[in-house]
Amino acid sequence: MTSSAQRPYRGVFPVAPTIFDANGNLDLDGQRRCVDFMIDAGSHGICILANFSEQFVLTDAERETVMHAVLEHVAGRIPVIVTTTHFSSAECTARSREAQAAGAAMVMIMPPYHGATFRVGEPAIYEFYRVVSDAINIPIMIQDAPVAGTPLSVDFLARMANELANVRYFKIEVPMAANKLRGLIEKGGSVIEGPWDGEEAITLMADLDAGATGAMTGGGYPDGIRQIIDPFLAGRRDEAVQAYARWLPLINYENRQCGLQACKVLMREGGVIKSDAVRHPLQPLHPATRAGLIEIARSLDPVVLRWGR
Repeated sequence: MTSSAQRPYRGVFPVAPTIFDANGNLDLDGQRRCVDFMIDAGSHGICILANFSEQFVLTDAERETVMHAVLEHVAGRIPVIVTTTHFSSAECTARSREAQAAGAAMVMIMPPYHGATFRVGEPAIYEFYRVVSDAINIPIMIQDAPVAGTPLSVDFLARMANELANVRYFKIEVPMAANKLRGLIEKGGSVIEGPWDGEEAITLMADLDAGATGAMTGGGYPDGIRQIIDPFLAGRRDEAVQAYARWLPLINYENRQCGLQACKVLMREGGVIKSDAVRHPLQPLHPATRAGLIEIARSLDPVVLRWGR
């Protein structure tokens, strides 16, 4: 079932973690509770199977299981973005077609990369996105992130937006993201349907000022990110700045101290999920780091700390 939300998609689309039990197995009941919390906390949509979802520790079969479980449970309540990144054009296309058939509103795809050195040049990157775009009829979000180690110039991104029918959204989370967003909007014009912020909202205010219309953050406190993005998009910038100042200590702590584990720790603390386990070789947060995260969060009273109590 597809979401009733209309394009262009705007607002807060946090990444949902993949929930494991204490033994490291998929916890689909916990996954469903996680999604229900994220919807109740104000997410305009969610993204699944991203790096912050630990997609890199999942088997292909587990990816499919999580995707179908989430899409069936969401049942069109909000749009769901499915990450389908893969080095292979054929595999990425197959993943993207399966996501579309299952009800995804959009797919998010990084440029082809593998390890520290396997990259392809712009002509091959262009063909990669062209192949996927031609195979589906839902939008593609290009994830422009340092982990890929692949430079994507403003001119190149704007060219793909102009020439490839479904390349319409861009999650920009490289250094100087605001400048890149501003340039992309100027170069691409109306075909840049979704210039979006990423990296746990650490640059959200600057990115909104540059023209960002969406934010893909961690999944722990969408209600807090809403307090920033809602007033900004409504023309109340001063209110957004004040909210950003309130939430920035937690945003910073997640981004600089905890990474992808912050969301799960907060969800477990608030009774949303039973286990905040990550898969080996990832390690649990140090107890002092965990305590620091919870202390900052409690001062802000996010929905996550009371949803399951």
